[in-house]
Amino acid sequence: MLLGCIGDDFTGSSDLGNTLVKQGMRTVQYVGVPKTDAAPDVEAGVVALKSRSIPAAEAVKLSLQALEWLKAQGCEQFLFKYCSTFDSTAEGNIGPVAEALADALGTQSVIFCPAFPATGRTIYQGHLFVQDRLLSESGMENHPLTPMKDPDLRRVLAAQVTRAVGHVPASTVWQGADAIRARLTAETEAGRGFVIADAIRDEDLLTWGKALEGVKLLTGGSGIALGLPGNFALSGKAGAWSGQGGQVVALSGSCSNATRAQVAAHGGPKREITAEEALGGLEAETLADWALAQDGLPLIYSSAEPATVAAAQEKHGREKVAAALEGLFARTAAALAARGVKRIISAGGETSGAVVEALAPEALEIGPEIDPGVPVMRAGEMVLALKSGNFGAEDFFAKAARVMEQGA
Repeated sequence: MLLGCIGDDFTGSSDLGNTLVKQGMRTVQYVGVPKTDAAPDVEAGVVALKSRSIPAAEAVKLSLQALEWLKAQGCEQFLFKYCSTFDSTAEGNIGPVAEALADALGTQSVIFCPAFPATGRTIYQGHLFVQDRLLSESGMENHPLTPMKDPDLRRVLAAQVTRAVGHVPASTVWQGADAIRARLTAETEAGRGFVIADAIRDEDLLTWGKALEGVKLLTGGSGIALGLPGNFALSGKAGAWSGQGGQVVALSGSCSNATRAQVAAHGGPKREITAEEALGGLEAETLADWALAQDGLPLIYSSAEPATVAAAQEKHGREKVAAALEGLFARTAAALAARGVKRIISAGGETSGAVVEALAPEALEIGPEIDPGVPVMRAGEMVLALKSGNFGAEDFFAKAARVMEQGA
């Protein structure tokens, strides 16, 4: 294994795996820290954790365990992967995990680059944009668990870490890899070893990739991985893929703008779950019965408007509502799998994490891309599509079902 990756959720990890496979790297996504060694032909290993929204100390512990396993596989470089909207709070978890990994690897200089231009995430002058809006005006300010109200990543990160935060501007990136390396050295020597990295084009990410050759640790979204495979001698074997037929069901717990538009556009049967139903004992078996009685692609969702989500959180408590919905989706996925469903689509990072934990695959083979950042994945006969909330076109659910069955 050459590149060792630690993802803070399952959808983002599959997004990263998708990027690496497209760049020719033999990649496997592991669900949690594996108990055995990787296969010898794996060039990039992605250890997917459900650590984005748990207490920071627990996230640090899990991430360090993942690091130790990846080090034991012989990795030469390590990537801590988080969401391209930098989902975090004043307490973490991005900063504390990155700081712990840097300490464990003995490195002072670490970049932070969640940019992913293909999905509209860009960083300019240290500020994160989603399409043509600042992060704080993109809908992410209403995220139920990690509301992002400040687009200046320097301020966001500085609140989470003990180290000073620096910046490499786009004007430096455009001068090439040597200019980036010089600026990183200058920032580190000035005591600003944690550096926000500007990137507004895929070309910028490729330049960053060249500049980061030999760097021990880096952090960011899946976009930063565009330029990394070119630094390694690769086998060029991407692995074969075959589709999966049979019943398909979609589950959606994301309340992002993109997912709510996808739910609204879905032309198949739909069943909404309210917070009150989830808290009131709605049975997963009831939802599985409903899904299997439908024609076409059934969608079970809790993707409510921000005001509805806020009202439920105010009444019942944020953590209680989130746990009830995630638990119900997890049990529903398990019930569907027990009844022979072999294709499950899941929208939302926390929802997808709960679904994958319920299905408990050890590793996931990365397959063809559905939409930018979202691949199909296989664990035995089970085929999954795990979508981050803000990813995918409006027809995502129908497209995912088609790609899962037929391939790209």
